Amino acid sequence: MTYQDLGYNDRLEAYRIQQNLDSFETGRVIAEHKERYVVKTCENEFNAELIGNLRFTAENRYDFAAVGDWVAFSEYDEGKALIHAIYPRNSIIERQAVGKSGQIQIIAANIDFGLIVQAVDRDFNLNRLERYLTICNASNVAPVIVLNKIDLISKTELESIKDRIKQRISDILVFTVSHQTAGYKDLESFIKKGNTYCLLGSSGVGKSTLLNNLSGQLQMKTGEISSSVNKGKHTTSHRELIVLNNGGILIDNPGMREVGIADTTSGLETTFETIFEYAQNCRFKDCTHLHEKGCAILKAVENGEIDEDSYSNFLKMEKERMYFESDARDRKKKDKDLGKMIKNVKKQRKNNKY
Repeated sequence: MTYQDLGYNDRLEAYRIQQNLDSFETGRVIAEHKERYVVKTCENEFNAELIGNLRFTAENRYDFAAVGDWVAFSEYDEGKALIHAIYPRNSIIERQAVGKSGQIQIIAANIDFGLIVQAVDRDFNLNRLERYLTICNASNVAPVIVLNKIDLISKTELESIKDRIKQRISDILVFTVSHQTAGYKDLESFIKKGNTYCLLGSSGVGKSTLLNNLSGQLQMKTGEISSSVNKGKHTTSHRELIVLNNGGILIDNPGMREVGIADTTSGLETTFETIFEYAQNCRFKDCTHLHEKGCAILKAVENGEIDEDSYSNFLKMEKERMYFESDARDRKKKDKDLGKMIKNVKKQRKNNKY
């Protein structure tokens, strides 16, 4: 295995030289669990953590390592290492942190393609699909739809689902697979050596089974299928990066019950391109697209030119984005005020010594 097999490229090498990181080893984070990391090189894997300076100077979640990151590290004991620097990322898949107002959660870094997995029997949901698309579009990650468990529905039902996707989502690759039937050859041929792919989807949609089939071996345990809900008991509890036999790099994720929209204006514009195009023709520049006379979007919805469900989903996500931005601004202001207060206290203590 070479570093190129892990996704290393000329951009990263130029950064290593520019930042004088020659004295450190270079590796990629392949697993993360509570600020503990597994870093992989061509020959070894290390249990690693951030050096104290990185940890204590971190201003937000972006300053911590994530699965998919390239890092500069040093080994201090057999199989143990300290991370000294995180290389610049070319993409970050993120969402709102669950239960934490105005904060983000990094799902994975340096991703080329997001494989959005939905089970067609019970999990399929176009609104949720648009959420994942928005996250990918905002993250500089190319989205790909994977419809799983197609053996559990009829061919007519499958074609109906594919038609519904085409009506609301355009120019997106769609693959159909099942653990019980053929369908992996097309997906396997799409996955290329050196590219990094991230599995995205709810719990129980078959991501781990998908990973096992693509890798040709048992990488993740999958539970038995529940007869009541037709779902496997999903056991993935952390993110992990795996190099496939064909050279593709795949990151598995725990199922996401909530897919909160963060600051993703660009993502919304890409996912709902048609809606934003109509918005250019609204009478008022500050149109909320809710009730104004002369709103081109409302007119298009009324005329059937914009799908009503897609419009409703857009409004919901736009509202979430606005709330997130507001919460993030408030949080930033509070952190800034706290920083000033701490600085003033330190200054007063210093003055009192003299």
